[in-house]
Amino acid sequence: MEHFHFDPFDEATRRDPFPIFARARRERPLHAHEGLPVFSLFRYADMQPVLKDPATWSNVFPPPPGMTAAELLPTMISMDPPQHTRLRSLVNQAFTPRMVQKLEPRMVEIARALVDDAVARRRVDLVEALTYPLPVIVIAEMIGVPIEDRQQFKAWSDEAVANLGVVFFTPPSPEQLASLRRTIDDMRTYFAGLADERRAHPRDDLLSALVAAEVEGSKLSFEELLAMLILLLVAGNETTTTLIGNAALELMARPDVAARLRADPGLLPTAVDEVMRFTSPVQMDPRRATRPVELHGQRIEPDQFVLCWLGSANRDESVFADPDVFDVARSPNRHLGFGFGPHYCLGATLAGIEAQVALRVLLERTREFHRTDDDLLPLHPSIVFRAVMRLPVELVPA
Repeated sequence: MEHFHFDPFDEATRRDPFPIFARARRERPLHAHEGLPVFSLFRYADMQPVLKDPATWSNVFPPPPGMTAAELLPTMISMDPPQHTRLRSLVNQAFTPRMVQKLEPRMVEIARALVDDAVARRRVDLVEALTYPLPVIVIAEMIGVPIEDRQQFKAWSDEAVANLGVVFFTPPSPEQLASLRRTIDDMRTYFAGLADERRAHPRDDLLSALVAAEVEGSKLSFEELLAMLILLLVAGNETTTTLIGNAALELMARPDVAARLRADPGLLPTAVDEVMRFTSPVQMDPRRATRPVELHGQRIEPDQFVLCWLGSANRDESVFADPDVFDVARSPNRHLGFGFGPHYCLGATLAGIEAQVALRVLLERTREFHRTDDDLLPLHPSIVFRAVMRLPVELVPA
């Protein structure tokens, strides 16, 4: 058998990981990264048990070398039950399907303004024109933070996630640590000021609700409040921006599918689900073993890490018929694009509806849209994300 090599940082692999994912599912469902306490997992059937068992597979990770736990904010994404359950229950109410559906008319209004402006300009970077501003405006309005600060939010968000995933393979550089510390301090200062303002003058927004929960005592500490706001802001725009951008890329590669969706917008919910499966914004979800585990004949020791490659699970031929075919009518579609288990994406409904709205408006307002060049698009700096940072397009008005 030919030697199996998987380097998640290799640019060619990042641009098209699916052939190596397919080979890994066949030959190397659990891959030990030589010299590191790290394993990569590739099959759907292996990931579900890992993602739903926080007692064995923890989301609590040690701080990166060179940082202390006290310097990091206590975000619920890096917690296990019961702490995770307590924090999640506090914000769940804002993200129920009913609450999110109430926001849809406002999403449509924002999307129309953005798309109309983009169509008037004809040639735009779709990330700058639509895929970034729509999610960040929506989440900023939900939280209750000033929309005019959105350039600052983008800078913080980009910085916060730029090196996600690197720590499993190499210690962060002093420059990366300094930059992360600076970003956390800046966000802490910014949100502390907003929280003080809401204590004095509550409004009908998520920030006021979280501040009230903090005041009630045992429910939310000030550090947890800040961590929650930062997580919502970063997670609320990063993955949705990528989902909308990836959807646009897939439609530009398939004009016949774009025409089908223009003719039948009722397919948009399944189309967005198919984008989540076919080109998952989050490609990898890590866990830390809490006890010795035997998997595919290999022993994983406590405090070793397993990287669940969701992008591979979502092309698993044992679960999906014709997994390499982009089928906007695919149903059922049991993809793991939003994760699985207790850490299933809190904003899944929000992201899905935002993406449907963005695509519906884009398809309504244009006769077609296409790339303006064949250049390789700049990739997201983190191996966690399947995303491009720029997407130059031409929009032909309807």
